Amino acid sequence: MAATVRYDDVEAGMRIGPVRYPIGRLTLVRYCGASGDFNSIHWNERIAKAAGLPDVIAHGMLTMAEAARLVTDWAGDPGAVVDYGVRFAKPVVVPDDDTGVEVEVAGELTDKLDGNRVRIALTAAVDGAEVLAKSEAILQLA
Repeated sequence: MAATVRYDDVEAGMRIGPVRYPIGRLTLVRYCGASGDFNSIHWNERIAKAAGLPDVIAHGMLTMAEAARLVTDWAGDPGAVVDYGVRFAKPVVVPDDDTGVEVEVAGELTDKLDGNRVRIALTAAVDGAEVLAKSEAILQLA
């Protein structure tokens, strides 16, 4: 599969999103199984609080994946991502079974690079509070 977005059709300053991705407790349990990371701070409120957390928290890699999802959906090909990095700024607290939280992700194409590659700066926030910092993806476009 190749990216469906063409390099010639994008410009620096172009915005992607925002998109809101819901994360609930069931999402966390499913991610535990998919990732093999069954650390109880991701599904057990009592243990999370005993560890000094306000409540159960989402896996950092799940939060990171939701941010990457914005650009892979936009590009039309997960394989278009050639480099990706973030710094975790704050945990995503998932306070109850019923409502969960939403991570809002947005991107801005900051640079057109050689070889049909682009640099995209990403933001990810919950209720306006940044949860990922220095989040950036390099994509290979068509």
